[in-house]
Amino acid sequence: MLRRKPFDDDDDENPDRWLVSYADFITLLFAFFVVMYSISSVNLGKYDKLASSMGGAFAGDSSSNQLKINKNKASGADNKLKNQQKSLIKPLPLTYLYSEKMRRERESMTTMGVDLSNKLSPLISEGKVRVMQNNRGIRIDINDSLLFSPGSAELATTASSIINEIAVMIKENERHIQVEGHTDNIAIHNAIFFSNWELSAVRASSVVRMLSDTGIAENRLSALGFGSAQPITENETALGRAKNRRVSIMILYETDNQENAAMEINPQKTTQ
Repeated sequence: MLRRKPFDDDDDENPDRWLVSYADFITLLFAFFVVMYSISSVNLGKYDKLASSMGGAFAGDSSSNQLKINKNKASGADNKLKNQQKSLIKPLPLTYLYSEKMRRERESMTTMGVDLSNKLSPLISEGKVRVMQNNRGIRIDINDSLLFSPGSAELATTASSIINEIAVMIKENERHIQVEGHTDNIAIHNAIFFSNWELSAVRASSVVRMLSDTGIAENRLSALGFGSAQPITENETALGRAKNRRVSIMILYETDNQENAAMEINPQKTTQ
């Protein structure tokens, strides 16, 4: 009778046992590259892709991990944008600054116009003086009968009182003052004045001289003669012509330094 061979565990080896060692080697290799990657400079874009791939490989759902990462990126970008907006002061447009400056200037001029109107109210009620505000500034129209004799440019003795009242209220500010002489449409021609242009210009100069005598700086003053070119009413009646014969004192809005803004224009050669 044949004796059975004893059972030996060592002789029964698993042929797939090498896979265990191989898996351990791959795991160590993966850990090595992760460590090397972590100590190197990180590219955020590549890091997101790597995290997405790893999450999909280990969790089995790459789409959900990618969605979470994208949400985190979007949230981080929004927070960064909000922080930048909080840290920056939004600059004001130049048009807004200019409009705001003009608004304050107009309000200041309106206050001055009201004060002048209150001061000259007796003459305003008589129709001899008118105070207006336009896009140039405050305009004070004074009938020529308060300042001059007919056909003359010499200031009457009664002119000093009204000119002084106006000068007191406009002396302290630095705004430019433009005095304008106006006549009716009846032509004048004598030994002193050749036309209404000369009469209106000399009358304006006479008022400028009196304003200068009250202490207003000369560099603020200017005189213009318009003759009958700018009537405020019709010239067909005596009343209308009396209103057109006037001297206007313009207190002008403040402007930028025109001297600095000036530009010389040189002759240009033309090509044939």
